[in-house]
Amino acid sequence: MSDHPQIPSYPVAIQVFDEFLDLVSQSLVDQFSRAALKVGQAPKGTSVSVAITDDEVVRDLNARHRGLDEYTDVLSFSYTHHGHFYGNSPSQNDQNPEVEFVAPGAEDSLGEVIISYPQAERQAMEIGHSINRELSALVTHGILHLLGHDHEESTDRTNMEQLEKEAIKIAGVIETTQ
Repeated sequence: MSDHPQIPSYPVAIQVFDEFLDLVSQSLVDQFSRAALKVGQAPKGTSVSVAITDDEVVRDLNARHRGLDEYTDVLSFSYTHHGHFYGNSPSQNDQNPEVEFVAPGAEDSLGEVIISYPQAERQAMEIGHSINRELSALVTHGILHLLGHDHEESTDRTNMEQLEKEAIKIAGVIETTQ
């Protein structure tokens, strides 16, 4: 999508649910994604899929795949490793036919990042920064998870936060409220 001189060209598939199409800049999501892939040192040609959706889809996916029947801001689904299931029973991998996500189709794909736009909007308002700044943080956070980073230990959390800041700086996110 958009060209940014400091960010390599990585294939990024983006899907924005219809109700958020006028609110989300797909070129910025592409830029955030490629910046996160760069700072996370993804191999050249690595692809990723990003979906901007609503609270209910994210809650359903969170319940089904993580065992947590609650709203959250971002979920990462890796094609190379499994996450932890927190529920009482194994995940039911039944698919909701009304929920379609873009799959990059490339064998070098890391996976998918699913973001709840309404939750991102609430968090941006609560923190006092722009929705673009919040989306940049969530996209970056999700992609860093796909690259194997986590925030379970304090040193890991510090490292991940530093990578998030670096990606946001590279992507050149402007701090304006929307």
